[in-house]
Amino acid sequence: MGVFNFEDETTSIVAPARLYKALVTDSDNLIPKVIDAIQSIEIVEGNGGAGTIKKLTFVEGGETKYDLHKVDLVDDVNFAYNYSIVGGGGLPDTVEKISFESKLSAGPDGGSIAKLTVKYFTKGDAAPSEEEIKGGKARGDGLFKALEGYVLANPDY
Repeated sequence: MGVFNFEDETTSIVAPARLYKALVTDSDNLIPKVIDAIQSIEIVEGNGGAGTIKKLTFVEGGETKYDLHKVDLVDDVNFAYNYSIVGGGGLPDTVEKISFESKLSAGPDGGSIAKLTVKYFTKGDAAPSEEEIKGGKARGDGLFKALEGYVLANPDY
């Protein structure tokens, strides 16, 4: 099995606590509201903390598909959230799982700095393709911007 790491960092004008609330605390309800392709997020097993399995149902290419996410860490104090895609349509055939480690911290002018590490755990010595990496980054960036936009459009949130 190979492990391939990718890191990304972005900034937001939204304070870490408000952004974390949208990205983590309320995400199961907010994401289907702000991302048209995502129909639902439901807990299949667990209570929302580490070890919880969530089913994310989405439409891609006119077909309804799903991903299974396993929550690895929820740290509300330090604004950190880690999870892995462990099954479903979001995993390429050459990948066992994709893990995401995210952390928000205070940024300039009351905003946030978001750091993300993505780890592809591949089968054998396969490497993720550039297309898979670019597609995953685009989806992640879109999700982040959609939730950030929701918070900005709803000042009382």
